[in-house]
Amino acid sequence: ELNNSGLYYTITTQGSTEIADQCSVLRVKYVGRFTNGTIFDQTQGDNVATFELGGLIEGWKRTLPLIGEGGKIKLYVPPSMGYGSTDRVNPQTGQIIIPKNSVLIFEIELVTIT
Repeated sequence: ELNNSGLYYTITTQGSTEIADQCSVLRVKYVGRFTNGTIFDQTQGDNVATFELGGLIEGWKRTLPLIGEGGKIKLYVPPSMGYGSTDRVNPQTGQIIIPKNSVLIFEIELVTIT
């Protein structure tokens, strides 16, 4: 657990010694699931997603600097470190993607840091 935040993680592969900071641009492969196992978001096949670390949810911001390039981590993110008490909605359809107060499970591979 990270600092009594309710955020739990398991580092499955440490990766290189290069570590991200809040301004780093990260290329990642990931799967996001609800606690019932339903996938709500993921990268497909060899595709990667590119994010600036400082723009991500708190759970990612606090844990991705714990691994280096090539590292893999599994996160258990409480609502306070994820999307909180607000539904995350698809702007085109109005459909709820992530219900408010959801605990989220992410498996993340940190491909590159720039």
